[in-house]
Amino acid sequence: MTVVVTGACGHIGANLVRALIEKGRPVRALIHNDRRALTGLRIETVKGDVCDPESLYRAFTGAEVVYHLAANISLMMDDWPFLNRVNVMGTRNVIDACIKSGVKRLVHFSSIEALAPAPDDEVINESCSLVDSKDCLPYSRSKADSEREVRGAIAKGLDTVIINPTAIIGPYDYQSSHFGTVLLALANHKMPALVAGGFDWVDARDVAEGAINAEQKAPTGSRYLLSGQYVSIRDVAMMVETITGVPAPQFVCPMWLARAGAPIVTTYNRITKGRPLFTKVSLAALKNERLVSHEKASREIGYQPRPFRQTLTDTLRWFEDSGRFTRLLNKG
Repeated sequence: MTVVVTGACGHIGANLVRALIEKGRPVRALIHNDRRALTGLRIETVKGDVCDPESLYRAFTGAEVVYHLAANISLMMDDWPFLNRVNVMGTRNVIDACIKSGVKRLVHFSSIEALAPAPDDEVINESCSLVDSKDCLPYSRSKADSEREVRGAIAKGLDTVIINPTAIIGPYDYQSSHFGTVLLALANHKMPALVAGGFDWVDARDVAEGAINAEQKAPTGSRYLLSGQYVSIRDVAMMVETITGVPAPQFVCPMWLARAGAPIVTTYNRITKGRPLFTKVSLAALKNERLVSHEKASREIGYQPRPFRQTLTDTLRWFEDSGRFTRLLNKG
């Protein structure tokens, strides 16, 4: 039973493809540009783009399952046109290609960012609604609108399940995700200050396993939040210090100051062509996601995320083995 993975070269995709291979599943990966994450793997690859419907049809022909991961992740406030084209219209193209080529089941990767923010003392779960305002963060809006595309397809008979991971961390981060870049800055002692707040972090390997379980066990139309553990940025930095021996930054910038300075930092990074780590978008996310429940996923599909400390250690070791930083990790 051929399985197609869009976004196979991304962070979750690299872990998902490996998990599928371990289970003996024949994988066909949709490749856009960067192939590093799949080097040496015994899989079929097809050149394609979610913005090119014909390439999707060719890639999906003969497949029974499609995992749709391909998406653009942006921390910028003015990226809506690109996000809409890739995340929303691209998902619509994937749905149409699934129907046209006779795919039996679609597993759609959404995001916790698609859900409307909740007060700090309220648990976020599958009953939470999608964001619905054009004033919300562009990335959140794009993921919510892509979910709506999928919901429309389910109503028309396409067998689909949806998963919403929280903030991803883990090995096989070949393209250096936003948080992977933060970890490397900490491990290389290149981050001058921290920011107040945190995320619910989840291991990319656990998300991959949860997605496979959802494909095999979940009823049509199900949605699962795949969360892990909430950890503040400061606590992450202290764990990195313990694991690597690299001192953590001492200054923790209060949220009000970080938000005030975000436009200046963003402008500077654009001028210098650097990668912005803390923008208005990422700072808004740092204020939410304290209580995210994966109880439904655990109960229905056997989802069990591993401890954050284990994930962090494995991630740093993978970066070290990949030559991203030179300081040997502490062995204790």
